[in-house]
Amino acid sequence: MHSTPIPESSDLPERLDKALTALIEATNCAVSFTVLPEPESVTEARHFALSRLTAWDMGEMTDDVGLVVSELVTNALRHSGGSVIEGYSAVHCGDPLGSAPTAIRLRLIHEDPWLLCGILDASPYAPRRKEPDYIAETGRGLHLVDSFSTRWGWRAVPGGKIVWALFRRPS
Repeated sequence: MHSTPIPESSDLPERLDKALTALIEATNCAVSFTVLPEPESVTEARHFALSRLTAWDMGEMTDDVGLVVSELVTNALRHSGGSVIEGYSAVHCGDPLGSAPTAIRLRLIHEDPWLLCGILDASPYAPRRKEPDYIAETGRGLHLVDSFSTRWGWRAVPGGKIVWALFRRPS
């Protein structure tokens, strides 16, 4: 299946760039959840995000945000790994998470009517959009992120990258 790397986010509007910086630096306005390298972590991260939306009275956004958080966390767990077990990559040892490191964080910032969501991981590599295959069980995640968020992208950070998605509360 052919894949294309996504260009790094640049020339963002000033307000979005500042919010993204606050998300990366985990300022006081950001809430954070540590994603452990376990399959249950996708569900736990989604529940964390949805509970924050409820607390912020943004419940009408739960479907879209929940789907995008699930996709981004799944991608980070699958693709940000690279540890070696007895000379073999964990991906080749049947590890469905690709030996994702423990340094994965979900962060959220909300400033009505906007919500900014970011997943920080240890991989320096750009997300890659795959061309959908009708029978493949994977490869549609970034297409879903693109469809259900207002805007999304990624940025290199010291020790890895952040993949972010921006949502706007419906009027």
